[in-house]
Amino acid sequence: MLETYIRSHFQRVFIDPIARMLARRFSPNQITVLSLVTGLLAALCIAFSWNFLACGLLLLSGYLDMLDGTVARLTGRSTAFGTMLDIMCDRAVEWAVIMGLYAVQPSTRGWLCLLMLGSVLIVVSSFLVAGIFVKNDGNKSFNYTPSLMERPEAFLFFLLMIFLPTWFCWLSLLFVILVLYTALLRMWQTHQILQISESS
Repeated sequence: MLETYIRSHFQRVFIDPIARMLARRFSPNQITVLSLVTGLLAALCIAFSWNFLACGLLLLSGYLDMLDGTVARLTGRSTAFGTMLDIMCDRAVEWAVIMGLYAVQPSTRGWLCLLMLGSVLIVVSSFLVAGIFVKNDGNKSFNYTPSLMERPEAFLFFLLMIFLPTWFCWLSLLFVILVLYTALLRMWQTHQILQISESS
C-alpha cells in the first residue's frame, strides 16, 4: 500500500540516481545478494538486541532490494534467474528477521512467530499463483497486484517489533491478520481478473 502511493516519488529522488551510479560497477544479482547479506546481519543483530544496528541494516536491505530491479531495468539485464533470486532472497530475509525476533524471547514468542511465518507462506503463495494465471502488465518481471501488506509495511512492522518489545504480541497478531487479509484480497482480485478475461 505504501509503495503504491510513495514509490514513484521515492524512486525518482532516492533510487534512480543511485541505481545509475551502481550500474557501472555492480550487477543486479550482486545487489540482490548484498540485500540478502545485510538482511541476515540485521536478523542476527535483532537476536542480540542490537536494535539500532538491526534497524539500520534492515532498512539498508530493503533499500538494496529496491535498487536491484532498477539496475536490472536500466542495464537491460532483467532475467528469469534474477527474478527467482530476488524472490528467494526476500523470503530468506523475512524468515531470518522473524527468527531473530523469536530469539529475543523464545519462551513467549514461539507461537506468535510461527503464526507470522505461516501467514507469510500463505500470502507469498497467493501472489505467486496469481502470477501464473494473470498476464503481467507491470514493470516487474512477474504479475504483482498491489495490496494492503507489501514489503514496506512488513518492514515497518518489524521495526516496531524491534523497538516496542512489550507490544510484540499485539503487533504480531495484527501483522498476521493484515497479511492473511492481503492474501484473501489478492485471491479475490485474481478471481475478478480471470472472470473478466474468460468472458471476453
